[in-house]
Amino acid sequence: MSASASADAAPSPSPSPSLATGQRSLGDPEVRYPLWPVLTAGCPATSTPSMSYPVEVDYAYDDVPGTLFHPTRDKGGIDRWAPLLPPLHAPGLGEGRTPLVELTDGVWVKDESRNPTWSHKDRLNRCTVSAAVGSGAQGIVVASSGNHGASAAAYAARAGLRCVVLASAGAPPAVQSFVDAYGAVVLPVPEHERWSLMRQIVDRLGYHPVSNLTAAAHTGHAFGPEGYKTVAYEIYTELGVPAAVFVPTGYGELLFGVWKGFAELVRLGLADRTPRMYACEPAAGAPLAAALDRGVPAATVPVGPTSAYAIDCPVGGYRGVVAVRESGGRALRVSDAEMVAARAELAAGGLWAEVSSAASLAGLRQLAPPSGEGALVCVSTSSGFKDMGVGTNPLEPVSSSDWATVAGRLRAVGISLA
Repeated sequence: MSASASADAAPSPSPSPSLATGQRSLGDPEVRYPLWPVLTAGCPATSTPSMSYPVEVDYAYDDVPGTLFHPTRDKGGIDRWAPLLPPLHAPGLGEGRTPLVELTDGVWVKDESRNPTWSHKDRLNRCTVSAAVGSGAQGIVVASSGNHGASAAAYAARAGLRCVVLASAGAPPAVQSFVDAYGAVVLPVPEHERWSLMRQIVDRLGYHPVSNLTAAAHTGHAFGPEGYKTVAYEIYTELGVPAAVFVPTGYGELLFGVWKGFAELVRLGLADRTPRMYACEPAAGAPLAAALDRGVPAATVPVGPTSAYAIDCPVGGYRGVVAVRESGGRALRVSDAEMVAARAELAAGGLWAEVSSAASLAGLRQLAPPSGEGALVCVSTSSGFKDMGVGTNPLEPVSSSDWATVAGRLRAVGISLA
């Protein structure tokens, strides 16, 4: 079965050797669309008023160069993986190539805070802004008060596009500074009105949406999760296939992208399995866990108070269900206390992560997988600088002549003065 999408302006010739051939529905893999125009509101053929199914990008896998995964191959950023990515029309910022740090024996942290805007979203936005450039759009629009908005603003600026960020009040100071620096237009909007305003900006201005446009379930952008596959490629070239990967999970796009990257390695004959994928969600909401519990493609849940603002999503999407189901993994509900403890453990190892990013290690510690089964990888998505309230409690200065005060502060943190 095939379906066609409405015609759009022909994109400019691809500057990268992409082997992308089209878009495919996750609701029914037999339903396929051309690569352009990019579907930004899910699959029109399989979606219903109560359920929106995402699409993914398909490739000419038989034509993938045999040297693509050779360890000596090198190219800046995620451009190394261009054959297995959508056309990279937008210039990059050196995203990708983030380090794997061994936290404890057999437990590794993929530190995505080393990306240009300090989060994993840079991998996604290199691909989504490329879609905007390839479509001839003059600007992009994104609904985000966190990492996604900061990253989208950076990649839009790099590509010479205008950027409108629909944000809620109270964005973290670091994120607001990023957005302002890149010249994006910030429109504070009540959260329940974001989607309708985004559609108006898309329809009235012709701006390209780089975040979700659907309400029934999260579908996101067709090209976005493709950028996240490069996390899997990088893990594979350093560690091989780990036993499990733990991922902080909101809408499930990162979870799906990492799983798909490993699934492609299996398809290419480079691996014999994918790792088990563990979605680590705030217990205050957890729509993916709810969907899996109920046996449905996606769920909507109430969200209670949580410090994990970057992943406190009330609605899930089908991508996460696919990743967990196909890998034999699970969705884990982690508490704020568990995330705070995991953040402290990361910091003790020299890695400062935002609370949301520590959800992956919190999930691993909660599950307590047996040692010796293989490497375990936790994806840490962003820097602790992105947390709420960072830098708002400055310490009173001390004087070299006031040793009593200095000694008191040292003792308060457990430093012996004997």
